Amino acid sequence: MDRRLRRAHQCPAGGAADPRPGPSGRVDGRGARSRSPPPSAPVARSACLCTAWRPGRGSASGAASCRRSPPAAVGAMALPGARARGWAAAAKMAQRRRRAEGASPSRAPRSQRAALYVHWPYCEKRCSYCNFNKYIPRGVEEAAMRSCLVTEAQTLLQLSGVRRVDSVFFGGGTPSLASPHTVAAVLEAVAQAAHLPADSEVTLEVNPTSAPGSRLAAFGAAGVNRLSIGLQSLDDTELRLLGRTHSANDALRTLAEARHLFPGRVSVDLMLGLPAQQVGPWLGQLQELLRHCDDHISLYQLSLERGTALFTQVQPGALPAPDPELAAEMYQEGRAVLREAGFRQYEVSNFARNGALSTHNWTYWQCGQYLGVGPGAHGRFMPQGVGGHIQEARIQTLEPDNWMKEVMLFGHGTRKRVPLGELELLEEVLAMGLRTDVGITHQHWQQFEPQLTLWDVFGASTEVKVLLEQGLLLLDHRGLRCSWEGLAVLDSLLLTLLPRLQESWLQSTSSPVPGG
Repeated sequence: MDRRLRRAHQCPAGGAADPRPGPSGRVDGRGARSRSPPPSAPVARSACLCTAWRPGRGSASGAASCRRSPPAAVGAMALPGARARGWAAAAKMAQRRRRAEGASPSRAPRSQRAALYVHWPYCEKRCSYCNFNKYIPRGVEEAAMRSCLVTEAQTLLQLSGVRRVDSVFFGGGTPSLASPHTVAAVLEAVAQAAHLPADSEVTLEVNPTSAPGSRLAAFGAAGVNRLSIGLQSLDDTELRLLGRTHSANDALRTLAEARHLFPGRVSVDLMLGLPAQQVGPWLGQLQELLRHCDDHISLYQLSLERGTALFTQVQPGALPAPDPELAAEMYQEGRAVLREAGFRQYEVSNFARNGALSTHNWTYWQCGQYLGVGPGAHGRFMPQGVGGHIQEARIQTLEPDNWMKEVMLFGHGTRKRVPLGELELLEEVLAMGLRTDVGITHQHWQQFEPQLTLWDVFGASTEVKVLLEQGLLLLDHRGLRCSWEGLAVLDSLLLTLLPRLQESWLQSTSSPVPGG
């Protein structure tokens, strides 16, 4: 793989930061970017909880102490317990109120639907590769944090005019350190303020050392129906290098417990491209993981970030720098192994079988609206009263104490608002959509650009024709998408596609100059 392309499948930072990759395809889910970040995603992520796109990513937890049967119909979000009944009652009351007002949230238009990301900023320790917005506190005033998360979720739902929340993702940080009561309180507030369907995907990122089986069951009772486990490696030496607090055995115990409680709804992350890591042993880890995993796996390449402990070891030569060519080989071999095992590569870094795609992350890749709640969270939505259809990128205040003060004063802690121009949005539709195996359908493109079709933009380009002839891209009656080979070199393709989009858009919007 081209050395320039390794970012396409790098760890998306999923969580506090914007999950969307910039024109290069990079996803920096945690860093504060006002425009395009990771996968996100995603996101991709070099965080302590590198899981599916947090933006869109994850962690793990476990103990074999609780072998009870899963909470009733976890996949359908049956919610035992008083908090669950509170959520259900709140949802019913809200639905009755909306019916009396003549509203139909189940048929809400795209502008009134969104995903919700909730950022828990605290961790037990900082991993050696992590530069996400997270804090190692001496003590957490969880009641205050819970109250502010609830308040900000209610405020942003009101400001956005969102009437239906299709998915909720609790990321971090290490959200499995929060109490199930906090998770239930947020879900109850969302159900009161908007329509939260009974089958909505509710994901929690989990660290193997922070959630024994009984605690996972309690999260299930609170409303969680999907887990994203930051396993990262099955080699204890690598886990120590990464600064993880769990061992390979801890991770496998957590994974087994999670699958028992949430069958078919457990995702795991595996990192590649670590210092001194070799292809053969890494593929051995992947094969071992396939003997234990559920139906969703995310592969993320380590991204060395300035300011991290791992960066300070690699920079002076105390550790060998990761080899991008070896990382590319791991990625190519790994995706082939997963395809042979029946997994569909539905996104650059994400693989699923039995239909276990992440619907929350799919919202990011489809450039749907999402609300970011919590310190440093990113969101994208059209505020009510702005006029037209201007989507804003929003970033919440990073530091938890300052964020809580702002929420208590103003109802939310939004620190930055950036309106997205039409071309910016189209660039993201292109870069995000091509990360998926579906690509960009003509119908999806027309939702953002009704005048300029995919054929208009790319059909006559000689450079694009070369990519089509090479079998890296497909442009047909379905739309524009990457082939299996093209998905692995997406960044390279975008170097051709994005300038072509910019040129076509500028030509279509420029007016003739009198006399010229």
